Amino acid sequence: MHIAWGSFLLALLVIVLVPGPDFVLVTRNAANGARWGWLAAAGVTCGLLLHATAATLGLSALVVTVPGALLVVKTIGVAYLAWMGWQILRRSGAAAQPTTVDTPRSAGAVFARGLLTDVLNPKVMLTFLTLLPQAMDPAAAPMPQAALLSGVAVTAFGVWWLIVVPSVRWLSALLSVPRRRRVFERCCGGALLAMAASIAVG
Repeated sequence: MHIAWGSFLLALLVIVLVPGPDFVLVTRNAANGARWGWLAAAGVTCGLLLHATAATLGLSALVVTVPGALLVVKTIGVAYLAWMGWQILRRSGAAAQPTTVDTPRSAGAVFARGLLTDVLNPKVMLTFLTLLPQAMDPAAAPMPQAALLSGVAVTAFGVWWLIVVPSVRWLSALLSVPRRRRVFERCCGGALLAMAASIAVG
């Protein structure tokens, strides 16, 4: 089995480092404290595991081949990202009373939002659909290769969160100033809306 590890790992590194909706969500929650950042990261990672499992079993490929199925997934993902971005922008425009980023309501809510953000993100699904097949050996059994490559991808993101969450702690002090908090909120909301737009027109 000759997997193209070089090109796969290089492409994966770029994908991991480029900020996406999951990065916005994790860093924004981590600004409230490491616990919230870990919960969001755990939800995102579980979403990645679902995509990895689907890719391994070939279910994601089925979504692409069924007419209209990918459009439905894409539309849902765009709508969800746009809703999240609008909610953040709306809150940032309100009269500033708290001196920190909005405190999450519950651990379950933070985890669920991380899970949904990743599951409904078409870019994540397309990453597994395009990146994995290019690295696989066509002469070998596809399922073991897909499982191995998917595991490496999920592990890479997990390691990334281990680096990101602790480094975001200083944001708590930074965002104690209302003006800075509003700027941060608007950047997060604007980033999510921009991502939704890029997926919609892509």
